[in-house]
Amino acid sequence: MVNNIFSGEYHTHFKGQGMTFADFREYVAGDDIRSISWTLTARAGKPFIKTFEEERELTMILAVDVSGSQDYGSKNYFKGETLTYVAATLAFSAIKNNDQVGLLLFSDEVELYLPPKKGRAQVYRILRELLYFKPKSQKTNIASGLDYLRGVLKKRSTVFLLSDFRDQNYEASLRLLERKHEVIAGLVQDETEFVFPDVGLIELQDAETGEVSLIDTSNPVFREEMKSKFKGDFENFQKKLSRSGVRSFSFLPDDNYHHALLAFFKRKAGRK
Repeated sequence: MVNNIFSGEYHTHFKGQGMTFADFREYVAGDDIRSISWTLTARAGKPFIKTFEEERELTMILAVDVSGSQDYGSKNYFKGETLTYVAATLAFSAIKNNDQVGLLLFSDEVELYLPPKKGRAQVYRILRELLYFKPKSQKTNIASGLDYLRGVLKKRSTVFLLSDFRDQNYEASLRLLERKHEVIAGLVQDETEFVFPDVGLIELQDAETGEVSLIDTSNPVFREEMKSKFKGDFENFQKKLSRSGVRSFSFLPDDNYHHALLAFFKRKAGRK
């Protein structure tokens, strides 16, 4: 998938942090006169210009939510599994472009941090942690992960924040991190969270608190309340990102997550 779909899109989206000097060459008509090296021109007796190349090396951080709410899914995949697929796609895209990639796993605390490095071995380490790491906590505190990154990242980085964003009070931390780094939010949503099915009387357990509730899903008032609550939460999420200057994309926990990621890259590049 990375080789066939994402490699070009990734390179287009992440253009590098600047330009570095490459070499000198003789001036030809049409060149920017601001690039002329007057020192070399004086020595050589004919005009030479400086050439530059794009500084390609980037640093990407995958900040992945591993709280209890990721262990939810109504079809083939849990939300957390799809977050792993998205993170893996981004990680392989990064190393294909010789970029550094690191990993932050967070719940209501920082569970694991792998500093950014290059190479396939780093990606395999990241995949192993995504697949097998057992978090100590089931709760969520997005701000704790964002504040940690703000402290450890010295070089400007691109941070993919992957979560279901079932949390509050992280907007200030998001805004502070966005000031120095590019933050991109990836929101995973299960369709039953906003269109609750009629399956009769059931018990539901909150994955983060352990609280068990008996609910009647056949009650249309209950289903409408759930729909309204989810809609309100989603609108608040979008407002927080907009105020913080953070771009985002959203996807369902299924096999089509890559469509949302590809659409985001094209949208960022200004293409339909």
